[in-house]
Amino acid sequence: MVRPLVFALALALSATGAWADMYDDCDEVKDLDRTIHGCTQVIERGEKETRKDRTAAYNNRGFAHDEKGDYDRAIADYDEAIKLNPKLAIAYANRGVAYKNKGEVDRAIADYDEAIKLNPKLALAYTNRGVAYGSKGEVDRAIAGYDKAIALEPNYALPYYNRGVAYGSRGEVDRAIADFRKALEIDPSDQDAKNNLKALGVTP
Repeated sequence: MVRPLVFALALALSATGAWADMYDDCDEVKDLDRTIHGCTQVIERGEKETRKDRTAAYNNRGFAHDEKGDYDRAIADYDEAIKLNPKLAIAYANRGVAYKNKGEVDRAIADYDEAIKLNPKLALAYTNRGVAYGSKGEVDRAIAGYDKAIALEPNYALPYYNRGVAYGSRGEVDRAIADFRKALEIDPSDQDAKNNLKALGVTP
């Protein structure tokens, strides 16, 4: 199984007391309910917050909704982030993940295209576009996306893993093994890469 990647943004403001808790909560990426609560507090403060922090709050709350499987709410939050900053490539890339998760693959690809147009060095957008193309059976285009992501960020494990899956789907076992091994070299905790190597009869 290939995997997409989403990205949360750090809020810029520093504060103490209750406000600090709100910002810390909105920056949280593991406790999703905490993320949603903190980001909602930031958003509800409206123009008392900077445009940058409101944008980050919508993006991060969208991330949390997406992770919880609430794709419509995720998309709505990414829409708001994009309204606040139409040039924020990461918001398009993240919205693309939500569209892909919702099954709207062509809309996802359109968002990845826009993210890449805004930031041609955004490796995760190429990776996620590769995932979308792969889901359409366009394996060559998927691999091309992973190739580009790897060229931009050679120490980024995910595109190696995903490219290994793509090569495996074409029966190119040696290439798949090489990519799974590279993914593990970069991220020794990648259990999927370990499992895929074992499935191919190779000791991780």
